[in-house]
Amino acid sequence: MRYDKGRKDVTRQRILEVAADRFRSDGIAASGLAGIMSDAGLTNGAFYPHFSSKADLVRESVAEAMDGQANSMREIIAAGGIDAAITEYLSPEHRDNPAKGCTLAALLPELARQPLEARSGFSERFLAMTNELAAALPSHIENREEAAMSIYATLVGTLQLARTVEGADLSDRVLAAGTNAARALANVQRGSDA
Repeated sequence: MRYDKGRKDVTRQRILEVAADRFRSDGIAASGLAGIMSDAGLTNGAFYPHFSSKADLVRESVAEAMDGQANSMREIIAAGGIDAAITEYLSPEHRDNPAKGCTLAALLPELARQPLEARSGFSERFLAMTNELAAALPSHIENREEAAMSIYATLVGTLQLARTVEGADLSDRVLAAGTNAARALANVQRGSDA
């Protein structure tokens, strides 16, 4: 039986969404294709008409997740500035929901071990996100790209630590320390981007 193109696109999108969630929550290595396809409500045989390999799925799902993250960041900055983006990124809600959170914080160590095919496009998207953040920083910061990279490194590292340490109190303290450090790098005071 043949299906129209629209159905194939919907199926592909569903696989990408499920894979992105599974990779962020369970890790790439721990997420098998059978489990991803089952979660998507599909059989294993439905995988190959959409993707040539797991590496292909990793590449495309990470790219899509990063694009979504960039769009979200753009909207938050437009509505509330850099401080709002920092506050939301380092929130307990973000910490507690890795499957729907930042791809970088969830997958960086595993992405570094993936074949080049799976990592292609990552650097390009990271630089695009960095450039957008840099453009939103106060104009008096001399090297805004370097500041933006430092902010991202602080945000990602803080979120990873906050998710890893034992106990809510320590985790909350890690989030607060990272928030203060990111604000200092962005040269903003709480509630202000000037």
